[in-house]
Amino acid sequence: MFKFILIVLIGFSHLPKTSPCVAQWGQCGGLTYTGPTDCCAPYICKYSNDWYSQCLTDPTSINSGCSALSAQCGGIGWSGLTTCCAPYVCTYSNDWYSQCLAASTTSNSISSTGIPTTTTRSTSTTTVQSTLSSSSTSSSSRSTSSSSSTVNQGCSALWAQCGGIGWSGPTTCCAPNVCQYGNAWYSQCVVSGTSSGSSVAASSTVSTATLSIDSTRQSGVTTRYWDCCKASCGWPGKASVTSPVRTCAQNGNTFVDPNTQSGCTGGTAYMCNDQQPWNVSSTLSYGFAAAHIANQGEADWCCACYSLIFTSGPVVGKELIVQVTNTGGDLGNNHFDLQMPGGGVGIFDGCSKQFPGSYTWGQTYGGVSQRSDCAGLPSVLQPGCYWRFDWFMGADNPTISFKQVSCPLVLTSITQCVRV
Repeated sequence: MFKFILIVLIGFSHLPKTSPCVAQWGQCGGLTYTGPTDCCAPYICKYSNDWYSQCLTDPTSINSGCSALSAQCGGIGWSGLTTCCAPYVCTYSNDWYSQCLAASTTSNSISSTGIPTTTTRSTSTTTVQSTLSSSSTSSSSRSTSSSSSTVNQGCSALWAQCGGIGWSGPTTCCAPNVCQYGNAWYSQCVVSGTSSGSSVAASSTVSTATLSIDSTRQSGVTTRYWDCCKASCGWPGKASVTSPVRTCAQNGNTFVDPNTQSGCTGGTAYMCNDQQPWNVSSTLSYGFAAAHIANQGEADWCCACYSLIFTSGPVVGKELIVQVTNTGGDLGNNHFDLQMPGGGVGIFDGCSKQFPGSYTWGQTYGGVSQRSDCAGLPSVLQPGCYWRFDWFMGADNPTISFKQVSCPLVLTSITQCVRV
C-alpha cells in the first residue's frame, strides 16, 4: 500500500506545471505591470508603448506587411507596421497609440503615424524678483481629432481607449461594452464580463489614474529657463548640505569659490555647462531645475531631488529626475523651472556676459522656438538645447505629477551638493 501511494505521489510531481495566461486583448506587459506576461494560444504579447503591451493575434499570421484587427498601427515610439489589413483602417487613439479598427465603427481615421494635432504657443512676460529668470507660463492649446469614438457621439467603440493619463477622448463605452482599467495610462473598452485576469474595473479619470501610480505624488507645473546666472543654492548656508551647488568661471568648467558674486550682478560666477539635461532612454532623463514647493522653503528643497512624470503635452508618461539648484520669487507653488539651454535668458541675461559674441538666445522668456535655432547657441550648450526638441519633444510647459526621491549619484556628482 505504501509503495502504491509513493508511486502516485511521484506521478503527481511529474505533472506539467501550469501558469495563468492572458486572454485576447488583455494586458501582458508594461512599466509597473505585475500580472501574467504569457498570452493564451494562439495570441502573442505585442508591445504598444513602455506602459502597455497587449495580447493580440500575430499580424504576420494573417497577412505579411499589414496589421490585424485591433493591432497597433502607430504612435510615438512605434516602429512596427503602420498599414492595416483590409478592410480595417488605422484609427488614432492618442499620441501614443493608434489601432486597426473596422472603418464602420470609427468617426475618423488616419493612415500613418502622424499625429493629427496642432499646437499654438503664446508667451507672456513675467516680472522677476530674484536671481532666477524663469520662462513665463505659456498657454498651449491642442486640438485633436477624436477618431476612436463610434458614430454614436460620446462613446468609444469595442477595443478603443476610454481612459488614462493624458486621455481627452470619450470615457464611456458604447453598450454593451465596458471600460476596463489597464494601467494608469490606458483603459480600454471590452466586452462586458471579459477579463484578462490582471485588469480591474477602475475610474478612468486622470486624477484616479495618477493616484494609482503613487498616492504620495503631487500635481505641479513646469516652465523652462537657462539664464547662465549663479544658482541660489550655490551660496553657502542655504540648506544642510555637504557643499553648495558648484558654480563656474566664465568658461563654464572651472569651479569657483561659493562666495563668488554672480556674473549677473557684477561678479564672475556662472552656471556650469554640465548642468544641462540628458536622456538615458526614450522615457527617462536627468537634469536640474529651480523650484518652489508649497509649504516648504529653500532649506527644504535646495539640492533635493524629485521625480517628475509629465501628465500633459507630447511627453505624457515620460519621467525627468531633477536636482533642485535654484529658486525664485516669481515661481508659484509646486512649480519647477527646468534648466535647459535656449530656454530663455530672462531679465538678468547672464548668458550675454558669459558668452559674448553673436549668439542667438531666442525670446527673453521661452527661448528659441525650433530645433534648428539650437545651432545659434554656444556649441557647449547645444546638446541640452537639442534635448528639448528631441527627448522633450518641444513640449511647452507640461504639467507634472511629482514626488521627492533619493538623489542619484549621476546628479550629485555634477553639483557636489548632497543633503545631510
